Amino acid sequence: MSIDLETAARVAKLARIRVDEDDLPALAGEFNTILGFIEQLNEVDVEGVEPMTSVTPMRLKRREDKVTDGHQPKKVLSNAPDAREGFFAVPKVVE
Repeated sequence: MSIDLETAARVAKLARIRVDEDDLPALAGEFNTILGFIEQLNEVDVEGVEPMTSVTPMRLKRREDKVTDGHQPKKVLSNAPDAREGFFAVPKVVE
């Protein structure tokens, strides 16, 4: 893929970057260099390579996923403007 002067000018306009007409050939050349590098990366065989989240091997701490009530119902309900029988009381919205 090759970027011509017209495409370089359009990309600059979309990026809201003012580029003089004299600088468009250099910008198009930079775009072509970047695209050439991307094409080079596409040639790399990554079959069997695991994706990485970091350059250093590390595992995130894990904990068992348990659902609890928080063991603090009185503290939680103390923030409620109206609490009844261990629940938040809310106004009726359907008649």
